[in-house]
Amino acid sequence: MKNMTRSLEDYLEAIWLLSRERKVVRVKDVANRLGVTTSSVVEALHNLQQRGLIIHERYGYIDLTPEGESSGRLIYNKHSLLYEFFTRVLGVSPEVADRDACNIEHYISMETLEKLSEFMKSL
Repeated sequence: MKNMTRSLEDYLEAIWLLSRERKVVRVKDVANRLGVTTSSVVEALHNLQQRGLIIHERYGYIDLTPEGESSGRLIYNKHSLLYEFFTRVLGVSPEVADRDACNIEHYISMETLEKLSEFMKSL
């Protein structure tokens, strides 16, 4: 995903999730979801736009490009799979599982992710 930082991945995942919940995504929606300032969101949006992952006009809505859509979905799917593994298999509390999934989703290899997915499907 174009050498993205953990923070940018979190922004992209939030935008992807918000785009599933509502017709339009605004800067303030992302700020509220992540608990950050709107100026932080604007800076992140600039970086995501430079990477070709979103389209955002100043004071306008945020739209995902096809690559942004795909990348956001992948980040979310990693998080969901890890969360499911932690809660269903390991019995980790939902709060801890969510926090750990958010941390690990940024570093897990595709090979490990595929093996984990196969394992979860076999349950």
